[in-house]
Amino acid sequence: QVNLVESGGDLVQPGGSLRLSCVASGSTFVINAMGWYRQAPGKLRWLVAQISSVGSTNYADSVKGRFTISRDNAKNTVYLQMNSLKPEDTAIYFCYCNANADYWGQGTQVTVSS
Repeated sequence: QVNLVESGGDLVQPGGSLRLSCVASGSTFVINAMGWYRQAPGKLRWLVAQISSVGSTNYADSVKGRFTISRDNAKNTVYLQMNSLKPEDTAIYFCYCNANADYWGQGTQVTVSS
């Protein structure tokens, strides 16, 4: 069993930056991939970025060049650095990990608005 807790969501102006953090606890020794999904009101949840246990990354086309995912295995933490934020990035951001099963955090709200 793995528990994920996100933080860092906020209201930010277009063009601004935020860094999301997600700390894992529990059976962290079996965690493989970690990532971030997002879900806007009335829309499906979809993958934003993913990072493997050895650091390989994968990004949605809409965030390439603006977002950077990283992880600190010693701290059981995954980060999402978000730069050049746009209003369309507004969503609830969910942390995810695969540890013999899929686990999700409770989500953190990111709002990009002037």
